Amino acid sequence: MILAVALIGMVVIASCAFIGRRRPSATLEDWTVGQRNFGGIVTWFLMAGESFTTFTFLAVAGLAFTSGAAATYAIPYIPLSFIGLYFLGPKLWRLGKQHGYLTQADFFSERYRSPLLGRIVAVVGVVFLLPYLQLQITGLGLIVELVTGSHQSGTLSMVVATVLMVAFVLWSGIRGLAQTAYLKDALMILAMIVLIIAVPVHYAGGIGALFRTVSAHEPQLLTLHSGPTDGIWWVSSVLISTIGSLFMTLPHLWPGLLAARGPRTLRRNFTFLPLYQVVIILPVIIGFTGVVALKKSTDGNDVLLTLAHGALPDWLTGVIAVAAAASAMIPAAALCIGMSTLVAHNLLPTRTERTRLAINHGTVLVAAGLALTLGLTRPNALANLLLLTFSGLAQLAPALAAAVGRRRWLNATPALLGIVVGVGVVGLLTFDTAIPTHNVNVGIIGLVANVVVAAAAQAVVILRSGSVQDATRKAEASEVLA
Repeated sequence: MILAVALIGMVVIASCAFIGRRRPSATLEDWTVGQRNFGGIVTWFLMAGESFTTFTFLAVAGLAFTSGAAATYAIPYIPLSFIGLYFLGPKLWRLGKQHGYLTQADFFSERYRSPLLGRIVAVVGVVFLLPYLQLQITGLGLIVELVTGSHQSGTLSMVVATVLMVAFVLWSGIRGLAQTAYLKDALMILAMIVLIIAVPVHYAGGIGALFRTVSAHEPQLLTLHSGPTDGIWWVSSVLISTIGSLFMTLPHLWPGLLAARGPRTLRRNFTFLPLYQVVIILPVIIGFTGVVALKKSTDGNDVLLTLAHGALPDWLTGVIAVAAAASAMIPAAALCIGMSTLVAHNLLPTRTERTRLAINHGTVLVAAGLALTLGLTRPNALANLLLLTFSGLAQLAPALAAAVGRRRWLNATPALLGIVVGVGVVGLLTFDTAIPTHNVNVGIIGLVANVVVAAAAQAVVILRSGSVQDATRKAEASEVLA
């Protein structure tokens, strides 16, 4: 019964997206950002929906179960980034409107007068968004597997959801994404309300009794204690996640911003969106419930849905599974849009719209297929996948910050060197675990190297040219990086 409810729910979600558009887009711009006239409500749900993903459903609760208070790092970084985006977002929108941006890479290409830098940024975006896409698809399969108790059901759901997601993305583009965002957020909030009422009461007698029990038996979980997720890890994880969100380093966030009607729409949303993040507190509480109710050997990613399955009737567990599936399908669709437009618009540009759309749609198929394959064959810890995405893409932040104002503080070559070094450091420290980081997020270490290299290279350019302005003019005149 649970599997049937989940599959029917996925079909309903995809159907809502198909309704969002009666005929396919004729241009890549229309498919990606519509007519750049999305109002406040549509923009709200597009942006808010990025906060509610598989990570919210599974990884936050799992981190609270295994590491306690360390899971609270997921609460402050998005509100902090929205405060900054209140000022930065309208500037990026104006630049996008003026210069016709479709992607994040367009910003770097135009502001630095360097198509090469734009292409490098596009490559970085595609590479580091793939783990995030895999996270959504892997999480969806895990959700259904946990609530049904069948590995085959989880695999079937991953395949079905991926096919449905690809179909509605190809047909509707950003309009389909907007159409489904309403349903997704409504289901997500409903699911969290049901869980936060039912789970603590069923297993611990209520939230107050839950934390009294945790305080009595596992008091260290209520503080940032020593270990791999200590205070240093918490601070650096909040910092890297805030930087990544504030400076729009995730490429799939750009279509939603560029599609907005104008700066007023963005400012109004960024004023109130931080309130939306209160919901993230709820899976943290559910994770603590697992400390009381489950064995310590339980996989962290299994905690929320294992508790839900034991506390709720099958039909309601099926509804929770649908909400969780929506939290995977809609962000996955946004990720596919972000990745495909980078390839079709920046990496493999062509003159005809028909060919651009063909490359774009082909990229959606390849990206989704690759993420599905990796999800089936090489699943990983969900929280680690998200942090890898943020750590890698955060390396774009210094170059973006240096170019967003009227005066550009870096030339293309120093910006490019900083990005390459930062990404290289993140990759090295991520895959060579023998190098000690002392629990500092590898993205922060990469950013330090990034800024030092970019600043040193810029100093050399200035010494040779006399000033930043002279260096900029000479670089643009010679078109070294064109």
